[in-house]
Amino acid sequence: MIKCRKPIKRCVVQILYLIRCIHIGLLCVQQHPKDRPSMPSVILMLGSETVLPQPKQPGYLADRKSTRQDYSSSTPESCSTNTITISELEGR
Repeated sequence: MIKCRKPIKRCVVQILYLIRCIHIGLLCVQQHPKDRPSMPSVILMLGSETVLPQPKQPGYLADRKSTRQDYSSSTPESCSTNTITISELEGR
């Protein structure tokens, strides 16, 4: 729950803007790049109160389903290994 110490009207406006930002973010991660808004469009959407289109399914959600199936049928040789190194810095 969001607690607001400001007048209620100001809180409602901030929450509505937050919801608008989330909606615009969902438009930016749609499956197909042609469905995503351009950056000038995003700036316009953030600065105005125009009606936003409904976002389609996000790309990461659609790809996630298909990659799970791909991993189950893959052989160990076809998978890559991600490695990490940690360096400790010491002063002189």
